[in-house]
Amino acid sequence: LQKQTKNQLTKRILEETADSVETGATFSEALALNPKTFDKLYLNMVRAGEAAGAMETILDRLAMFMEKAARIAGKVKSAMIYPCIVMFMAIAITGFLMVFIVPKFQTIFTELLNGKPLPEFTMFVLNCSKYVQENWLVVILSVFGFFFFLWLANKTKPGKYGLDYIKYHAPLFGPIISKTAISRFSRTLGTLMASGVPVLNSLNIVKETSGNDLVANAVQNVHDAVKEGEGIAAPLGASGIFPQMVISMIEVGEETGRLPEMLEKIADNYEEEVDNAVSALTSMIEPIMIVFLAVIVGAIVIALFLPLTKIIECLS
Repeated sequence: LQKQTKNQLTKRILEETADSVETGATFSEALALNPKTFDKLYLNMVRAGEAAGAMETILDRLAMFMEKAARIAGKVKSAMIYPCIVMFMAIAITGFLMVFIVPKFQTIFTELLNGKPLPEFTMFVLNCSKYVQENWLVVILSVFGFFFFLWLANKTKPGKYGLDYIKYHAPLFGPIISKTAISRFSRTLGTLMASGVPVLNSLNIVKETSGNDLVANAVQNVHDAVKEGEGIAAPLGASGIFPQMVISMIEVGEETGRLPEMLEKIADNYEEEVDNAVSALTSMIEPIMIVFLAVIVGAIVIALFLPLTKIIECLS
């Protein structure tokens, strides 16, 4: 692995791992030296593989898990890129029109109308343009301040929970995010349990690797309930963020003693749903963004052409 990798950081990590194993450490202990590269999920599965003498099976399972997780994450990110680019272009075009084009029309209107009042919508656009011109620094700082506030809020526990709640229930993107979270939960828990990691340890790892505070809180409640001798399905259903189908399948898995297999089926089903949702969103988002951009630019153009009737009357 050291010889075939080109990334110097990966090469160094592999070298450290090999040196540690050569000095007598177990494979999991060697991996634990680089916690940023090998997270708790990875380490616990490797430890379970060492204890059961099934390292090959566990590593195959890990590879499959990480490949599927990367594929789903890639699909979700690709669905987000297009609207972000269009939104940026809309802001850039609107800013350009407001700062450089609209003021020139204002001068023309003033000269040709001889002090006659302009339509209200035109005045609104002209006033916006004047404000942007005179307070461009405030406008730019406000935009950056908004994104900085979101970044800062995401660093606090209440803020992250609030943002996760909004993302989970947002129109268009909400269903994709919720389906991805359910798929990740099911795949992670199912893989850990199938690998022989104890249920409570598995739930702790799922909570820490969920990436979503709503799911993390629900998993914490499940952990506390399991610790008291209860099952997984009931507290998971009480959270209100998992569909009834998922709860029913988990309940059947618990009753039949085939929970890991049932969780894998749930993950497969929701990964397919994420694929379908991303494809549907991609086909929907393009016309929506084009219409959005057309409305913004069109509104400015209409506002600038509304006074033409008065100008024509003055000239005739």
